[in-house]
Amino acid sequence: MAIQKLFLVCFLQLVFAFLLAGLTNAGGLQLGFYQGACPDAELIVHQTLHRYISRDRTLAAPLLRMHFHDCFIRGCDGSVLLSSTKKNQAEKDAIPNKTLRGFNVIDAVKSALEKRCPGVVSCADILALVARDAVLMIGGPHWDVPTGRRDGRVSIANEALFNLPSPFANITVLKQQFAATGLSVKDLAVLSGGHTIGIGHCTIISIRLYNFTGKGDTDPSLDRRYAAQLKKKCKPGNSNTVVEMDPGSFKTFDEDYYTIVAKRRGLFRSDAALLDDAETRDYVRFQSRTQGSTFAQDFAESMVKMGYIGVLTGKQGEIRKRCAVVN
Repeated sequence: MAIQKLFLVCFLQLVFAFLLAGLTNAGGLQLGFYQGACPDAELIVHQTLHRYISRDRTLAAPLLRMHFHDCFIRGCDGSVLLSSTKKNQAEKDAIPNKTLRGFNVIDAVKSALEKRCPGVVSCADILALVARDAVLMIGGPHWDVPTGRRDGRVSIANEALFNLPSPFANITVLKQQFAATGLSVKDLAVLSGGHTIGIGHCTIISIRLYNFTGKGDTDPSLDRRYAAQLKKKCKPGNSNTVVEMDPGSFKTFDEDYYTIVAKRRGLFRSDAALLDDAETRDYVRFQSRTQGSTFAQDFAESMVKMGYIGVLTGKQGEIRKRCAVVN
């Protein structure tokens, strides 16, 4: 069995290497893009980020989420980092992004890079590299990040409000939203595993607990005993309390999320929705049954794939001097 498992791991790594080799020639992105202009770019990102994660491991989840939210709106162009102006409300201020945090970490990384290599490394690439390193620092997989993204100049709150995958979404809507960005149903199941870290606010699950169909009822897809536990923490009208997405290991990147979802204890409606489709349900059950045997490799592949959504390269966009404002 040990030899078979070793063979499987080696085979998956080989497949991933071929996949990555193909991707690095697509979309204008490439591995080692900054090797000439800023050879220490990835090291600077890692070292700066480590100063924050080593003090607060809970930052990893919102930094991963920030990259996800960036890529789903206008592609991976750093638009989620732009601040609103008098004439425009930016993505950052859309309701789904109100709970994002870690912008100060991105600013610190950008500042360190600007000191060493002014005007070279994009904010969009910083988001991609920070997401990778944040996951790695709390026990998750490593993946090579193709770089060369440039920063967008447009950020519109309503686009985030209506186009980001919602924690209230059913499986049909989730599949449509992922397909619209070029991601597969498997990618949906894999990237949902990012909920193995982080927290959820009681306001987001209150409908599931207290008024699922408008009749004062609880979502029947939620395990009854878990619902009772949640109700003790999240009283009606409670807007301040938070709940762990993966109880007991929400600061560690592991495969426990799938075991939780398989037991009908996924926190959000969108987590529970993975059991409503044959392909996503099979993936959840497989990872739960095999202790996440392929999850790390799958997550790495899906993150690389997501990082190609709508990228700006070449002379498109710009390299922002500060991530919160256009040049």
